[in-house]
Amino acid sequence: MTGTFRSLNGYNYRLWAGGALVSNVGTWMQRTAQDWIVLTQLTHNNATAVGIVMALQFGPQALLLPLTGFAADHFDRRKLLIVTQAAMGVLALGLGILTVAGVVQLWQVYVFAFLLGCVTAFDAPARQTFVSELVAENDLSNAVALNSTSFNAARMIGPAIAGVLIAVIGAGWVFLINAASFAAVLASLNMLRVGELNLRTRAAPVRGSLVAGFRYIWRRPDLKAILFMFFLIGTFGLNFPIFISTMSVSVFHAGAHQYGFLSSIMALGSVTGALLAAHREKPRMAFLLAGAAVFGGGLTLAALMPGYGLFAVALVIIGVAAQTFTTTANSAVQLSTEPAMRGRVMAILLAVALGGTPLGAPVIGWVADTFGPRWALGVGAASGFVATLVGLHYLMKYRQLRMRFSGGRLRFSIGGHDPMAASALAEPRIIGQKGS
Repeated sequence: MTGTFRSLNGYNYRLWAGGALVSNVGTWMQRTAQDWIVLTQLTHNNATAVGIVMALQFGPQALLLPLTGFAADHFDRRKLLIVTQAAMGVLALGLGILTVAGVVQLWQVYVFAFLLGCVTAFDAPARQTFVSELVAENDLSNAVALNSTSFNAARMIGPAIAGVLIAVIGAGWVFLINAASFAAVLASLNMLRVGELNLRTRAAPVRGSLVAGFRYIWRRPDLKAILFMFFLIGTFGLNFPIFISTMSVSVFHAGAHQYGFLSSIMALGSVTGALLAAHREKPRMAFLLAGAAVFGGGLTLAALMPGYGLFAVALVIIGVAAQTFTTTANSAVQLSTEPAMRGRVMAILLAVALGGTPLGAPVIGWVADTFGPRWALGVGAASGFVATLVGLHYLMKYRQLRMRFSGGRLRFSIGGHDPMAASALAEPRIIGQKGS
């Protein structure tokens, strides 16, 4: 296979991708069921409670940053992933047993969300950087995009299945099914051809290695711009469980299966965005800016949509834009970072992107409870527009961005010294369409 799916030529990546897809479907089933029981069974449509669950689940990304980046750069990533994936399966099993037994309480969901967040804080940077061991360097951007495709294909399938299962057999069995799904990724990790992994020299464990990661980023204006953009969108924009659940329940008065459908329809856009990213040779700042701007526009449309069907259409646009932004940022950071620093830089990126959730999710939940879900979507839209301004500021300050009208079209050009010469984002010229 060539082009979009070229990374699947390798046995190791193909095996990993298959196991990860099964596990990702189960994970999205659990996320849907968890948000549903918090919103409809353990509270009376309390969006703030959903925001607290998200804060507890993503907060450890920032709290454990000194340890997670170190682990991703200095430990055997395959063995680390075996431990983290097994732990996530055990946590899903525990929550499932409590729910099936009918004794689950809100505080218990909070505890399980926090424990899952602690495990995920170690799992996420190791999983993101492990891809570089499964494929050659020139296929890394493609493999990252295909990983996102798998994750979002699961987002499309999982919530739809979960919505039906919640209505038929209950949320507890959804958690138990997710626990079983981790067997697939554990099997794939154990069946990899270890001798064919592209192992690179690991950084020597020294004191202050995390500080070195921050210093590395501070010297790179391109990485600082990406991280700031990701912080804005990750903190206030990527709160889809709150956006979709509150619009579904409070505005459209939909049931569990309709809620699951909305999550799946947005994932349809995400899969499209990920496949488009996989088809590109390398990430570029133009795609990052476009993703942020369209993300803001999509959330604005969603906030204004009067009916369930039109809201679903807006979610497709949001899915494409969000995936374009996140995949481009992920690929650009990995490709432009020295291999010995990659784990720490990715841990910092994930901590910035997801660690802002403890701040953003409760705020978004409060806005939804106080002013209504449409205003919460408006806050998310603002994050996309401000992130676009951050990217434009970087281009104007460091890449001498110039805009002019020619032939009835607005054209962009970049010149001068390129401080991102070693970055995959570097490009000689960007030309935008009229009105872009």
